[in-house]
Amino acid sequence: MIVCGVIGYASVKPQAKQDWLTLGSDRLSHRGPDDAGIWYSEDLSVGFAHRRLAIVDLSPAGHQPMVAFSGALVITFNGEIYNHAELRRELTAKGHSFSNRTDTEVILQAYKAWGKDCVLHLNGMFSFAIYDRDSRRVLLARDRAGEKPLYYWYDGSQIRFASELKGILADPSMRRQIDSASLGGLLGYGYVPPSKCILKGYAKLPPAHCAEFSCSTGALDIWRYWEPPKFEGLMASTLTSEDLLTELERLLTNAVIRQLEADVPVAILLSGGID
Repeated sequence: MIVCGVIGYASVKPQAKQDWLTLGSDRLSHRGPDDAGIWYSEDLSVGFAHRRLAIVDLSPAGHQPMVAFSGALVITFNGEIYNHAELRRELTAKGHSFSNRTDTEVILQAYKAWGKDCVLHLNGMFSFAIYDRDSRRVLLARDRAGEKPLYYWYDGSQIRFASELKGILADPSMRRQIDSASLGGLLGYGYVPPSKCILKGYAKLPPAHCAEFSCSTGALDIWRYWEPPKFEGLMASTLTSEDLLTELERLLTNAVIRQLEADVPVAILLSGGID
């Protein structure tokens, strides 16, 4: 399922030429036919663009890139946060106020409350970028399973990112050379390894990882924010086989219910059979 498209850049120096960002957004138009937006920081060191497929709150209030707190935070977000209603209630109890029903605003408020640790509270599929004007940093994040893609290029003083490589490659000056190691993985295993990219000099942010770029120093920090439970711990459980089956059914039912929430018609696609 494709939900929206994100693209942007962040740099130590102001970027006088931004034509490629508009062209890159146009190349992602198939990901979001409902709306499009583009935003630049006042000093032109950061630029975000977005293609929207509206799922929750179809009103113009869901326009992205979304700017909050008088321009202190800006986000471009691809995906869906399944526990946004619970987080909204929790954050409201902490004194946060909301202006719309979107899960996008919930991420911004979660970042306001917990900073980089906001990802630990999110249940969903996502890739997003948040610009923090006060710290002059851009946070990139990808969901635990890597369901939503996020490609990036980094040269030590600038980072460019997008939901698809074609967005970054809208700039004709960007390098186009096959990475031999990634090609070997594709031919040998049928896929490119998680952190690699088919083109040399580019990468994918791995699943369950965040990256933070500093517009002051050009430094890029990447870290894993989540790991699956250890198998040994599960084996040490005193639950019976029947208990485990009951828990599995509960988890699957809960996951399906969460993903049925939408302000648009929902479809179910099934693939399978008896061989």
